[in-house]
Amino acid sequence: MSEPIKIDIWSDIACPWCYIGKRRFEGGSTLFAEAGDGRAVEVEYHSFELSPDTPVDFDGTEVDFLAGHKGIPAEQVHQMLDRVTGIASSVGLDYDFGSLQHTNTVKAHELLHFAKANGKQLELAERLFRAYFVEGGHVGRVDDLADLAAEVGLDRDAAVEAMESGEYLAAVRDDQRTAAEFGINGVPFFVIDGRYGVSGAQESATFAQALEQVWTERAAADESATAEARA
Repeated sequence: MSEPIKIDIWSDIACPWCYIGKRRFEGGSTLFAEAGDGRAVEVEYHSFELSPDTPVDFDGTEVDFLAGHKGIPAEQVHQMLDRVTGIASSVGLDYDFGSLQHTNTVKAHELLHFAKANGKQLELAERLFRAYFVEGGHVGRVDDLADLAAEVGLDRDAAVEAMESGEYLAAVRDDQRTAAEFGINGVPFFVIDGRYGVSGAQESATFAQALEQVWTERAAADESATAEARA
């Protein structure tokens, strides 16, 4: 029963709900772990691009992008962003949409795969989200991304080489194909223990309950296997 529950998360760095969902999931996994008996989770991030046709250097604000992308008035976009900012604040995130630099995120996804190969994916995911939504950093250009990689302890030169060579682009595309096979058309999307899907930035308690359900089912399966072995 000590094996962690595997959590596969499809997300995009440019998705405000993904960062909120990350915080809420972390709250839920903490609640789950606090119940003891070796409860733990193992998290892996997977690539999903919300707007793959976005240029690396988008000429305009986040309001401009969303108004054009969704075809809604700028005033309505402002109201949407104000609402999201308030929800982000409730989980300790200080979103700054005014300074956000909208960009293409494919290189960020490639870098996340590079980070996974080097044992730093979770640290990099957090750093990229914070740079994008809180600090107004650019997460689409290789040099800027390499700086962020170095901040979490990754080799900067190796990160640049990985992104410029496209070494991990196939891994990004594999994630996207798997998402399509699973029917995932929005993020964040959480796959728990390879069996249960949770869509959206659910409340922490919801995540904790889902994890506890999987843990209980595992315990029941282990007890049944033990009983059969003794019979």
